[in-house]
Amino acid sequence: MDSVNFDINDALKHYMSDPAGIPTPEADGALLDCENDPESLADNGAINSILNPIVDAVAENPDAITRSQIFDSLQFLLKYTSFLSAHALSKIFDLITSGLAAEADVIHHDLESDEQELLTHHKQLLEIYGFLLQWTIAAVETKAAEKSSTTVPARGRGKPKGKKDAGASKDGSWDSSTQLETALNTMCKVLRLKLGKIFLTTSERDTFIGLLTRPVYMILESEQRVKNTSIRMHTFKVLCIAVKHHGHGYAAQISIVQNLTYFEHLSEPMAEFLHILAEQYDYPQLADEILRELSNKEFNSNDTKGPKSVSSFMVKLSELAPRLVIKQVTLLAKQLDSESYTLRSALIEVFGNMLAHLSKSDERGENQKTQMNAFFDVLEERFLDINPYCRCRTIQVYVKLCELEQKFPKRRQKAAELACRSLEDKSSHVRRNAIKLLGTLIRTHPFTALHGAQLARKDWQERLDKVEAELNALKPPADAPGLGEDRANATVDAELLDEATQIESPQKQRPAEMTDEEKIAAIRKAQEEAATSEAIEKLTLTKRYYTEALKFIDVLHESTGTVCQLLGSRNKSEVIEAMDYFEIGDAYNIEQNKVGIRRMLRLIWTKGNSDEGKGVQTHLIECYKRLFFEAPDTFSPNDAANYIARNMISLTFGATPAELTSLEQLLSTMMKGGMIPDMVVAKLWQVYGVQKREISRTQRRGAIIVLGMLATASPEIVVGEMETMLRTGLGAHGRADLQLAKYTCVALRRINPTGRQAKESTVKFSRLPNDHAVLAKLAAITEVPSESKEWYGVAEQAINAIYAISRHPDVLCSEIIRRKARAVFSQQASRPSTRDETRSVPSPAATPENDGEEAGEATVIGPSQQPPASPTKKQKKDNTVALSQLLFVVGHVAIKQIVHLELCEQDFKRRKQEKERTTAAAKEQSSLSASTMSTGSRKASAQMKDKTPAPEEGDELDLIGGTTEDDFTEAMAHIRERELLYGPSSLLAMFGPMVSEICANNTTYKDKGLQAQATLCLAKLMCVSSEYCEANLPLLITIMERSTDATVRSNAVIALGDMAVCFNHLIDENTDFLYRRLADPDPSVKRTCLMTLTFLILAGQVKVKGQLGEMAKCLEDEDKRIADLARMFFTELSTKDNAVYNHFVDMFSLLSADKRMEEESFRRIVRFLLGFVEKDKHAKQLAEKLAARLARCDTERQWNDVAFALGLLQHKNEDIIKLVSEGFRMVPAAA
Repeated sequence: MDSVNFDINDALKHYMSDPAGIPTPEADGALLDCENDPESLADNGAINSILNPIVDAVAENPDAITRSQIFDSLQFLLKYTSFLSAHALSKIFDLITSGLAAEADVIHHDLESDEQELLTHHKQLLEIYGFLLQWTIAAVETKAAEKSSTTVPARGRGKPKGKKDAGASKDGSWDSSTQLETALNTMCKVLRLKLGKIFLTTSERDTFIGLLTRPVYMILESEQRVKNTSIRMHTFKVLCIAVKHHGHGYAAQISIVQNLTYFEHLSEPMAEFLHILAEQYDYPQLADEILRELSNKEFNSNDTKGPKSVSSFMVKLSELAPRLVIKQVTLLAKQLDSESYTLRSALIEVFGNMLAHLSKSDERGENQKTQMNAFFDVLEERFLDINPYCRCRTIQVYVKLCELEQKFPKRRQKAAELACRSLEDKSSHVRRNAIKLLGTLIRTHPFTALHGAQLARKDWQERLDKVEAELNALKPPADAPGLGEDRANATVDAELLDEATQIESPQKQRPAEMTDEEKIAAIRKAQEEAATSEAIEKLTLTKRYYTEALKFIDVLHESTGTVCQLLGSRNKSEVIEAMDYFEIGDAYNIEQNKVGIRRMLRLIWTKGNSDEGKGVQTHLIECYKRLFFEAPDTFSPNDAANYIARNMISLTFGATPAELTSLEQLLSTMMKGGMIPDMVVAKLWQVYGVQKREISRTQRRGAIIVLGMLATASPEIVVGEMETMLRTGLGAHGRADLQLAKYTCVALRRINPTGRQAKESTVKFSRLPNDHAVLAKLAAITEVPSESKEWYGVAEQAINAIYAISRHPDVLCSEIIRRKARAVFSQQASRPSTRDETRSVPSPAATPENDGEEAGEATVIGPSQQPPASPTKKQKKDNTVALSQLLFVVGHVAIKQIVHLELCEQDFKRRKQEKERTTAAAKEQSSLSASTMSTGSRKASAQMKDKTPAPEEGDELDLIGGTTEDDFTEAMAHIRERELLYGPSSLLAMFGPMVSEICANNTTYKDKGLQAQATLCLAKLMCVSSEYCEANLPLLITIMERSTDATVRSNAVIALGDMAVCFNHLIDENTDFLYRRLADPDPSVKRTCLMTLTFLILAGQVKVKGQLGEMAKCLEDEDKRIADLARMFFTELSTKDNAVYNHFVDMFSLLSADKRMEEESFRRIVRFLLGFVEKDKHAKQLAEKLAARLARCDTERQWNDVAFALGLLQHKNEDIIKLVSEGFRMVPAAA
C-alpha cells in the first residue's frame, strides 16, 4: 500500500487555516460518497465497517497509520466530526490514543537498543499521531462544548456537567473525560522519551511539543474540564514535563499570561500549576518570569476582566507558594500605583500572605525583620487607599494576621488606632470591617501573660500605679551616693596615687588590710545592688507592659463611642457587626462596652418588613440571650434560674425611660418566643415578694419592672400573683418606696391588655367591680401622704390602672377626687406632716393628730427641739403640696375619662356589629323570626346587653341615644364638650374655673410646684372641651411664652401639640407661638418643641406657612441631639411630595435675613436642604426664582448667599452663570 507523504509543517499550515479544506484523496470510497451528504455519516453501521479494519490494522502495527488510505480516511472523518455519532468519535479517539501509546513503547525499546536508522521513521510516526491527536481532541472539545450549552447542567457534584457518558447510551452521548485522561497519560509517556535523539533541531522538537501542548491548553479553556480535578492534574503533568525537559518554558509563559487575560476561570488553576512545577519538578523559573511580566503589565482602564483574573492568580500563588512570590515582591509592588483597584487589592492580600509566611518561617534574622516591617508599612498606608474595596481588603488582611500565633505587639497598637479611624470612613463596608478588626484585636490581644485576658481599664491602671510605686521605692534618692559615684571616686583615687608617689606604697597595701568580715560585707553589698538593679529592670519591663495594655484599652474606649453611633446605621450588616463587637468587648470586661450593650436595646424597634430588619431583631435577641439569659453549663437548673433572674433585674438599673421602653419590647418579644422559662418568672416573684429578708429597693423594683414587661406578652403572669402585689407593692413596702408602688400599678394595668396586645391575647379579661380589693388598694395608694415628686408618678399609674381594670372607673376616681378635695379644703387647723419630712416614731405618750393616721405613729417633737419659728409657713407648704396633688389627679382623670369615652364608643360599635351579625344569621335560619321582630324584642336585647360586663356609659347610651352609630358618636361628643366641664352635676366642672384662676394669678399663687401642676391640669382640661380650650388658650400661650420654669414651658408646648390634633381650627392660627419655642434658651424646651412640630407636620396636623426656616436653623444647633432631630425631620419631610422644594424659597428668605447666623452655618444648612432637590426640573425652577433675587440684594452677604445656593443647583442656565460671574454691584444712591 502507498505510504503517506506527510510533512508536519505543511499539514499544520492547512489545519490552522481551515481544517475542512485539507485534501483527503486516498480516503475510503464509501466515505468520499458521503462528502455531498454528510448527514449519512451519522449511520454507525456504515462508519463501523470502515473503522473496524483500520482499528485492527493499527492494533496489529502502529505503522499502519502511515498508509494513505487509513490516514486520509481518518482525516476525512475528523473533518466531519460534527456529523459523527459519539460512538464513532469515541472509537477514533481510542484508536489514535492506543496507536500513539504502542508507538511510544516501540520507540522506547528502539532508543534503549540504540537503533539509529529507525529514528527518522519514528519521527514521522510521532508527528502523524501527534497531529491526529491534536485534531481529535479539538473535535472532542468542540462537541463537549456544544453538548454543555444545549443541555441545562444539573446542579450537583461528581462528573463534569454536560459531558458524554462512558458507554454509548440511548441518546448517543458519552463521557469523554476517561478517554481524555488516557490520552493525557499517553502524552506524558511520549514526553518522557528522549525526544532529543529523534528531533535533532530545536524547531522540530518545538513543533512536535506544540502538537501535544496545544490540545492541553484547549482543554484548559473549558471551565467544566478544569473543575474535574483528575483532568486538571493530568494537564498540569503534561505541561510540567514539557517545560522541565523540552524547553517549553517560554511558550508556556506566553500561553499562561494570555490565559490569565482571557479566561477568568484559569487564574487559580494557573497558580496551582506553577506551584506544582516549582515544588515537584524543581522549576521555579517560569513563575519568576510570569511574575516579572505581570509586574510590568499595564491594563486598559476599560478592561475589568484582565486585572480581576491576574489578581486572583497572584493571591492564589502567594497562598500556595509564598517563597516564589517573595523573591519578586519588589517588582510586583510597582502595581500598587496601578489605576486598577482590583490589582491593588490583590497586592494588599499578597503582602498579607507574605507576612503570614514570614511569621511562620524558622529564620529569625535581621533581613526577615526588615521585610516584615516593609510589608506592614505598606499595609498601614493602604488604610487610606482611595478605593473603599482596597481599604476593606487591608482591614481583612489584618483580621487574618491577628489570628496568627505571632502577635506583632508593636504593630497591633497602630492597627487598632487605624481601625478606630476607619470607623468614620464614608464607606459602610470599610466601617463594618473596621468593627470586625477591632473585635478580632480584642479576641487575640497579647496582654494575657500576667493577669488573664480581661481588659478592664480600672484594674490595669491600678496595676500600673502599683508598679510605679514599687519602682520609686527601689530607685535611690537623687542626692544619695549611687553605684556610679563610687566608681567615679575610684578612678579619682587612682589618678592621685600616680601623681603623689610618696603615699603610693601605703595605698597599695590597703586591700591586704581588709578583714574577712569586711570582705563578706562588700560581697553582700554587691549582691544586694545587683538584685536591686535586676528588680528595677523587671519592674520597668512590667511597667512598659502595663502602659502598652492601657494604650490599647484607651483606643478601644475611643472606638466604642463611634461604634455606638454605628448602631444607627442604615446598613444592617454593619449594625450586626457592631452588636457582635459589643458582645466580644463585654466578654473581656471593657467598661465602655456596657454603654453599647444598653444602646443596642433600641434596635428592637428596627422595622422588620424585610429580612434584614428581622435579621437585626433576631441578632439582638440572640446577643442578649448569650449575654444575660444563658447560665454557665455547670449551673443546676435552680442556680441557672437565679442567675438569669439577677441578670434581668440588673438590666433595669440606671436605665432611662427610653431604654426601659425598648427593654419591655425585647422582653415581651422573648416571652412570646418562649425564651424565658417559668422558673425564672417564679424567681422574680420571690425577689419581689420576699418579706422576711431585707432586700435592696432597686432589686425589688427591678423584679416588678421586669414582671410588668413580661406581662405585656403574657398577662397571666400578673393575674396569678395579685395577692403578692397587694401585700408588697400596694402595701407597706409600696408606701415606703413610691417607685415600687408605681411599677406595681404598671404591672397591674397589664392584666387587661390594650391595643395590639388585646387582639393577640387569647384570654378575655372581665373588668372588676369597684369594691374589689385591688381597686381599693389602688385608690388608697393615691392618698399616701407624701411631698416627694415620686408621688405624681404613683398617682398617674394608679389612675391608669383603675381605668384599665375597673368596671366603673369614673365612679371610683370621683371618690378619690372628693376625698382629696375634702382633705385640701376642710377647715382643719393643721395637716399632719409627711413621713418624709418629720420622722414618725412610735410612742405611748404620742397623740395622733388625725384619726386617719395609723395608731401608735405620730409626729413628735423631741424635748430638745423647739417648735418651728413660723408654723404658718409649714402649713402653707403642706396645703400647697396637697393642692398641687389634687390638681394633678383632676387633670389626669380628665384625660383618662376622654380615653374611657372613646373606648366606650368602640365597644358600643363592636357590640352593635356583633348584634347585626347574629341578627343576619338568625334571619337566614328563620324568616319568621325576622318578620315578628318587634320593638319590645329590641328593648329586650338592649336589656340583655346591660348584663354584659361593659362600661356603664355604653349601656346607658345604648338605651338613651338609640342604636345608630351617629347618634352614639354625637352623644359622646356632647358629653365631652358640654357635660364634663360644664355639666351642672359634673365634678370636674368645679375645678375648671379654679385652675384658670390659679394659672392667671401666678403672683398670688407663686409656689413653683403648684404653678407647674396647675398649668398641666389646665392643659389637660383644655383637651377635653373646645369651649374651655378657646377660653383659656391665650392664658396657656402666655404661660408658654413667659414662664420661668423650663418644664412648664415644655408641658405647654406638648399640650398645644395635643390640642392641634383635637381642635385643629383653634390652634392653626396660633402655630407661630409654637415655632417661637424653637428659639427657647433652654435646650430641653427646644428639643420638646422640635419633636412636637416634627410629629404635627409629618402627620399633616398643621399647615406649614413658611415657618420651616425656624426648623432649618436647628440643623446648626449646639446640642447635637437637636441637630440630629432636625436632620431626621427634613429627611422624612423630603419623602412627602417635594415638600423641601416647595418650601425652600421661604426657608432661604428666613435664613438669609437672620443677621445672627454665621455664613458657614448658613451654607451648611443650604447645602443639606438642596441635597433633597433631586429633579432637574425643580433645580431649574429654583435657580430661576433665586436668580431673580440677585438684582434686589442690598448687601454683599445677601448676594453671596444667593450665589452660593445657585452654585449648588444643577441648572445649566447660561444667563444665570453670566449674572453670577459679574459679581455683586453696589448701585450708588442718587444725590
